[in-house]
Amino acid sequence: MAELTSIDLQPIGWVRGGRAEATKDGWGGNRCRLELRADRFGPEALAGTAELSHLEVLFWFHVDADEATETGARHPRGNPDWPSVGIFAQRARMRPNRIGVSYCKVVSVDGLTIEVEDLDAVDGTPLLDLKPVWRETLPRGEIRQPGWASELMRKYY
Repeated sequence: MAELTSIDLQPIGWVRGGRAEATKDGWGGNRCRLELRADRFGPEALAGTAELSHLEVLFWFHVDADEATETGARHPRGNPDWPSVGIFAQRARMRPNRIGVSYCKVVSVDGLTIEVEDLDAVDGTPLLDLKPVWRETLPRGEIRQPGWASELMRKYY
């Protein structure tokens, strides 16, 4: 079987409202809407999502899309006090595939729209997929992370 060398993704919808600019911190309380494409989906695509407390949102980092892709190691946020780590040990946007992942609270569902809170994506962000957050899909066991990551995330939400 031949290996895939490219993948064609189409947005399932867009983030509407909330923040207009991507910033490094202070995403807690960011309230916005996830609007599905009416040309691809009907309201039945969101049936059951109002019963969820959280969604996992996969999106495309479209802001600064012309920024150079990082494939090696760097100091997160350019902070020389933190170790130089590979792109796959951090959550930066300049990834080889600019896919972002975030958990957010479901506030309400209406037709093709989900109002959410705590999503770290800006108005106009293309949505790639939505997945329910279930206890059984969360990591089992203790979560381990370096001290610099905790410091970086201290003011993120």
